[in-house]
Amino acid sequence: MPLFNLSNVSKPKETNYDVAIIGAGPGGLASAIYAGRAGLKTIVFEKSTEGGQILLTDMIEDYPGFVSISGNALAENFLNHAKAFGSNFTNEEIIEADLTSKIKRLKTDLGNEYTAKTVVIATGSNPRKLGVPGEEEFMNRGVSYCAVCDGSFFKDKRVVVVGGGDSAVEEGLYMTKIAKEVTLIHRRDKLRAQKIAQERAFKSKMKFIWDSVVTEIGGSKNVEYVMIKNLKTNETTKYPTDGVFIYVGLIPNTQIFKDQIKTDENGFILTDEHMETNLEGVYAVGDVRKTPLRQIVTAAADGAIAVIDMTKYFD
Repeated sequence: MPLFNLSNVSKPKETNYDVAIIGAGPGGLASAIYAGRAGLKTIVFEKSTEGGQILLTDMIEDYPGFVSISGNALAENFLNHAKAFGSNFTNEEIIEADLTSKIKRLKTDLGNEYTAKTVVIATGSNPRKLGVPGEEEFMNRGVSYCAVCDGSFFKDKRVVVVGGGDSAVEEGLYMTKIAKEVTLIHRRDKLRAQKIAQERAFKSKMKFIWDSVVTEIGGSKNVEYVMIKNLKTNETTKYPTDGVFIYVGLIPNTQIFKDQIKTDENGFILTDEHMETNLEGVYAVGDVRKTPLRQIVTAAADGAIAVIDMTKYFD
């Protein structure tokens, strides 16, 4: 569980701000740090107790300045840093947004309305689902999208990890510390993860099933097996497992902005090099925007770039 809890933060007394940041992941928190340092009156909306995808990572080894640090610890550092420069926080959820006017208007799930001269969208993304039979049925009964969250339930059990990118490999490695057997299933014949993660995976006890996809998740009360189809031979096999961890991509959280903000075909927000969207004074940072790399360091950099650029609206 997170070391901090944004739901404990009371509603701010003021409703008019220079900067409204929607989302408290690395991009949102970095934006809050830079906005605070610029002397801008800032509010951060975070609907949950989590600080973004950073909290779903066990150990982080690619954020400058830390050879190794837990996701919890780094997230707490980000939050405390933002608070130190005066940013306000609330756990209200933005359910409506009018971003087309010079003064942006935001409405929350509690019925409160806020205004801001500029807005940073840092709403992140959610795991993409496989869309196969049994996935919904066995949610929280063997199907998971977060090894750090649910891994402890599979101590000394058999699990499969679906995917071949950084998240799949890193979470698979995490599960090798807990489960007695970890098998990674990937639709291609090689991994897409960073080289160092691949090297660790191949040296670990993790097993690999290549050129294959999961077509069904089955069992009685809990997950007991997955059906695996080899894409080259079309052969289907039944593979016993107690858990399925799915990492096959992300879906951006852009629903409430979709009629105002330009996105690509997958729903990721389009920005210029300053992180500004098609709307003046509205920026997007981190996993929610179209970007060639989704890492903590790039999300944080997005936040810095966005706020430095937005100061032009306060000259």
